[in-house]
Formats: sequence, C-alpha cells, structure tokens
Amino acid sequence: MNNGRSSIELFTGAGGLALGLEQSGWHHSALIEWDEHACSTIHLNESLGHPLTKGWRLFPDDVRTISYLDLSDHVDMVAGGPPCQPFSLGGKHRAYQDKRDMFPEAVRAVRELRPKCFVFENVKGLLRQTFSSYFNYIILQLSYPMIIRKGDEDWQSHLSKLERHHTGAKEADLSYRVVYRLLDAAEYGVSQHRHRVFIVGFRSDLQKEWSFPEPTHSLDRLLWDQWVSGEYWEEHRVPKSKLPTKHAKLAARIRRLESDFSLFPPPGERCKTVRDALRGLPDPRNKSDTVPNHEFRDGARPYHGHTGSSLDLPSKALKAGDHGVPGGENMMALPDGSYRYYTVRESARLQTFPDDYVFSGSWTEAMRQIGNAVPVELAAAVGKSILKQVT
Repeated sequence: MNNGRSSIELFTGAGGLALGLEQSGWHHSALIEWDEHACSTIHLNESLGHPLTKGWRLFPDDVRTISYLDLSDHVDMVAGGPPCQPFSLGGKHRAYQDKRDMFPEAVRAVRELRPKCFVFENVKGLLRQTFSSYFNYIILQLSYPMIIRKGDEDWQSHLSKLERHHTGAKEADLSYRVVYRLLDAAEYGVSQHRHRVFIVGFRSDLQKEWSFPEPTHSLDRLLWDQWVSGEYWEEHRVPKSKLPTKHAKLAARIRRLESDFSLFPPPGERCKTVRDALRGLPDPRNKSDTVPNHEFRDGARPYHGHTGSSLDLPSKALKAGDHGVPGGENMMALPDGSYRYYTVRESARLQTFPDDYVFSGSWTEAMRQIGNAVPVELAAAVGKSILKQVT
C-alpha cells in the first residue's frame, strides 16, 4: 500500500467513483457494497483481471454491520456515495425519514477511521430548499464526527448542539474543514450533463488549503466549433447537407457567439457530445457480437418532457429508477427523426467507464447500475485534486 494514497469506499455500487479514484492515484484497500448485482459486476471485472480492480477487497455487507477498525489500521481517505433515493428529484423526497439515508454511516466511518480527508457524493436534490436544514446537519456532523447523537435525541436537537459547538469555536478531538459544490460532469470532459453534489473534508490539524478543480470543458466552445468554425462537423465527417437543425433553446447563445467571438474561440476544451462518446462503436442494430454489453433494445418512444438526447450535444443525465429505467429515458434522438435506447455499452461510454469494464445482469439491471454511478472521469478529476494535498 502506498502511504498517502490508501482509501476505503462505502456504497461502491458498480464502481464509478472507485474506478475514478483508482485512476487518479488512490488505492482502495476495501470496498463495501450490499447490492448483489453490483457486487457481481465488480467480481466479474476482478476475475477478468481488470487492472483498476487489482487488489480490491470487496465486502458484500450491509454497511451498518461493518467495524471499520477491523478492515484497516491506516486509511488516508474515506469515499462513497450514500444511497441517493432519499434526496433524488425522481424519488419520494423523504430524506432523514427514509431508512435508506446512509449519511449517518458515512459519519461513523469518518469517526472510526479518522482519515486525512474524505469525499462523498450525491444527487443535486440534496441541495433542494426543503432539505436545507438537514443538509446543514450533514455538513456539521462531518465537521465534528465525535459529537455523537444520543439514542433518544432527535436530529433537530443534535443539530442545535452542533451549531453551538461550531459557533463557539471550541476545540474538538477530531474535526474537519468541509466544503461542497454542485458539479456538472459535462464541464469536466464527460459527454453528459450530470449534476452531482461533492462533499470534501480535510482533517483540521492538517491545515490544508483546497478548492474544487476548475471546469475544463465549455459548452460555448462546443457551439463555436459547430456553428462558427465548423471544426466539429469536419472532424466527424458530417457533410453540410446533413447538418442538424440548430437547437432552438441554444439559438440565442449561438448568435451571441457569432457576434462576440468573431475572431477568437471561447477558452477551454469543447464539451463532448453523444457523437463523441459513441465514436468507434458499431450500430447495435447490426447485431454485432464483438462488443460486450452492446445489445440493441427495441421500443424507445418519446413523450412530453422526455424526448431523448441530441446526438450533437452532451447527453441528458442517465436515469436509474427504482423499478428499472423509466419510459422515454436513456435514449438518443437520431438525425432521421427516429429514437433508440442507449445500449449498456453506450451508457457506460457516457459515464466514461473503460470499454474493458463489463456489467453483469440484464439490460434493465445493468442500466440501473450505470444510472446510479458517478462518471469515472469526474471522480478522477476530483480525486486527483484531493491527492495533491495529502502526498
């Protein structure tokens, strides 16, 4: 184990966050995940010798039964994505009333392991106004993990105790300096508009100065390369006679670029599109058996509010759903006016999973795993930035 790079991950799922952190230089000494299908995916890739899974120890257990001190005597980072259904925009929005709220277990892991830092991620619904008090409660618990909620104490009373401690600037045996930010994966090189809340903390005694990595990719640069310079269409060999209609919601933005940036393109790299992500993959309707997880699924139909993703923009966020992929989601709108579902492999590309990372289970089950995942490249960007502060 490399000192300064050891980590433990909770709620691993199919491995999006774990792969990104491994890619950025961290090494997970233990992963915890109870879902049997997600565990099957991880075990499958381990058996196939995927290099990023080398040395992983997966514990297929309920995180509430884990004694972290039995797993490792040295951990530099705790990571994980507590189940998002309690806060998801598509869920029932029960938050702390939902038994699937696992943030208390994330706090317990930090308390028992005392890592140098931690990173937790969740859906943007966590920042909904109706959850603001509870979100503040989460942040303060992570800031002062040793101030434990008593068995008969309700969360509001515990929140008040944490607030008094925080404003009183009292010394604590263990405390963390915590920041959070809502990130759009498309601004970090992912071919998908996917918003995730990242919560990052550094142990106070380390006195680290850190901020989230700046975005590297720009939608304005994409629109410039498409509608001003034309480089995007040339690169993809799309003839002028087959150019799609300009997206109506972006028309004003394109006109501004044409007038304000007539000589120089906007800074940064261009956002990646669905067409970028799927480059090199055969059309699944041709029934190619050479690419794993690339089987065609019929029946994609648009309906009001769910009209698929444009081929030449970042994809809409992939959905998981409690009971399979919702109708009208996870599909692309093709230039000829037709629609089709993304294959599992195409969805994995949109989430920046490596092509040699395969998924276990049916189309519906694999799409659920992918739809719940963190984009690998987004996790890598955050993980690399954190790593610089602890090595």
